[in-house]
Amino acid sequence: MSQVSQDAVTGVVLAGGRASRMGGIDKGLVPLAGRPMVEHIIERLRPQTAALIINANRSHDCYRRYGVPVVADRVGDYAGPLAGMASGLAASGTEWIVTVPCDSPLVPPDLVQRLCQALARERAELAVAEGAGRLQPVFALLPRRLLPSLEAFLAAGERKIDRWYAQHRMALADFADVPEAFLNVNTPADREALEARLQGSGPAAAGSRDDE
Repeated sequence: MSQVSQDAVTGVVLAGGRASRMGGIDKGLVPLAGRPMVEHIIERLRPQTAALIINANRSHDCYRRYGVPVVADRVGDYAGPLAGMASGLAASGTEWIVTVPCDSPLVPPDLVQRLCQALARERAELAVAEGAGRLQPVFALLPRRLLPSLEAFLAAGERKIDRWYAQHRMALADFADVPEAFLNVNTPADREALEARLQGSGPAAAGSRDDE
């Protein structure tokens, strides 16, 4: 697998979940340190990619204010991150996408670079981040040529992200040195803790991933 260049990658912000533990509000638009969380994501991801897409199943007018395409899941009713990945792949004008969740605003500035390096090093089909002691499956580098595989997987009623990854050669990109990069906001308490961290007044605890 040859090295993937930045101009071949579109960033896809996954904002299509129910956010049940946040009371069902749209997590991408939850204010954090004075700005919606999605703005923190866009600010960190834009310099690393050729283009951006937001995957959302509601609040489309709000997300379109950021001047990027907004696409809904093409399958199911809040079918999970794989559905958002499929929509991102289908809408992308580049051969690769990198996906990030809308509730993890501390995206590493070298996320795409490390994923691309892992992909090339391991001659893999896709690359996924590993950090904070575990796999971070929604931080992924995916090629558009795997869209038919993903669509078939979803059409069969499958939703588990690790089961689809297991069908392909997966590289792991090590982010053990920046475990805070994967802190995510699932509850009001998570938001308060992360906001305190961003404002320099306290630590933040990582929430458990809510992919509903």
